Amino acid sequence: MTGPNPALALDVPLEFPIRIQANLKPILLLFGVHDDGRARVRIADGEFTATFGRFGASTPLSNISSWDITGPYNSLRAVGVRRSIPKPDLSFGGSAHGGLRVHFRQRVRAARLMNTELYVTVDDLEGLAAALTARGIPGEDLRRR
Repeated sequence: MTGPNPALALDVPLEFPIRIQANLKPILLLFGVHDDGRARVRIADGEFTATFGRFGASTPLSNISSWDITGPYNSLRAVGVRRSIPKPDLSFGGSAHGGLRVHFRQRVRAARLMNTELYVTVDDLEGLAAALTARGIPGEDLRRR
């Protein structure tokens, strides 16, 4: 028998490290990403905060309308701080294994840009999804379609 899932405890701060793919570490150094905890997602005090080296984004959980899990990705297209064209989305990518995308109700400033979506390649995609779901934010795993 397993214990309670910490993602379901709404008053406990949660941290989800962004997975750092070993062969991408030299490229990630350009974004200020090291193995020191500066690449993570934190849920605490009603806020969703993503940090990726010198870059970050923070918004109230109430500003997240939904989430989905996508991937896996091409390594060269997934790494670093990236923006899609023509969509106003942003990625904090440390690996190609997949990512969780949050959809914002109102645009969020990150990397000097206003964004409608943010992809984060956290190590525990399902754990972050469970934490958001437990806080009333719907979503789905698009990898299982």
